[in-house]
Amino acid sequence: MTQSKVSGLYAITPDVANTADLIAMTRQALAGGARLVQYRNKSADDALRLEQARALVQLCRTFSAPLIINDHVDIAVETGADGVHLGRDDISVTGIAAARRKLGAGKIIGVSCYNQLEPAVEAERQGADYVAFGTFFISATKLGAVVAATDLLREARQKLSIPVVAIGGITPDNAAALIAQGADAVAVINALFGAPDIQSTAEKFSRLFSLQNIQVTK
Repeated sequence: MTQSKVSGLYAITPDVANTADLIAMTRQALAGGARLVQYRNKSADDALRLEQARALVQLCRTFSAPLIINDHVDIAVETGADGVHLGRDDISVTGIAAARRKLGAGKIIGVSCYNQLEPAVEAERQGADYVAFGTFFISATKLGAVVAATDLLREARQKLSIPVVAIGGITPDNAAALIAQGADAVAVINALFGAPDIQSTAEKFSRLFSLQNIQVTK
């Protein structure tokens, strides 16, 4: 089931122009336990996005980790990626149903719902496989982004049957609180790919989920 693949550390790639560097960095994140990867490059042109997405698809397959493409359904289709992540603007243009028709069954569709629960309920109704809330903490990637309260995760967990992803300024030090509130996955860019040791940082994030599972089963 596609939804079961959305859990743990969700690595979102930074804007890196050199494809070899991007692959090396992402390999470290996967080696450290990242469970899925989102390719996101806002500064690249279409040719570079296609090149990097193809390379990441191959890398992620060696780790049996899904690769999600941010925004670009066409690139996801062309490269055989495992799904797409849609923002609020993307939904108005593309739509979850339209993305599903292009991607086919079995692919993952994620939707950003920021700090609002009702759009998440509607996204699930339309066939989304997971929803993402945030930003929960100050984020260097999206300065001035809307802030979400951690209580939103608990409320979402009660109303939704699909996985819930937390995003925005998440670090190994503050992620545990989000996981405890109900986040199935934490999406991380800067605290992961900006770390001196990407693999060991990924391992820190991954251990938080292991600790949560131990506490739940006690």
